[in-house]
Amino acid sequence: MKIFRNPDVMWREEDEFRDQAYKGLETGEDVAEIGTSILLHSGKMHSLNILGTEIWKLCDGNTPEDIVSRLRESFDVAEDVLREDVSEFLQNMKEEGLVYEE
Repeated sequence: MKIFRNPDVMWREEDEFRDQAYKGLETGEDVAEIGTSILLHSGKMHSLNILGTEIWKLCDGNTPEDIVSRLRESFDVAEDVLREDVSEFLQNMKEEGLVYEE
């Protein structure tokens, strides 16, 4: 199954906050609360942290396993933990109508 972003979702990446989050990751800070992108859909606004943003950007025809593999290159986290995080994130995004699978 391949994952795609809903084309009706408007989104933008917040460069300043993205840079801040990556600097924090380099120094071992907890950056989970830093919103690095905003999604707008059906009158709702969603703020994504750095991991969510990177998953979102990979929802362009990649499979969940492809997404995990690509994220392992950038994030120092155990593969099973990352796989669970990606799965949970994608499930939430599907429920909100932000992504779909084919």
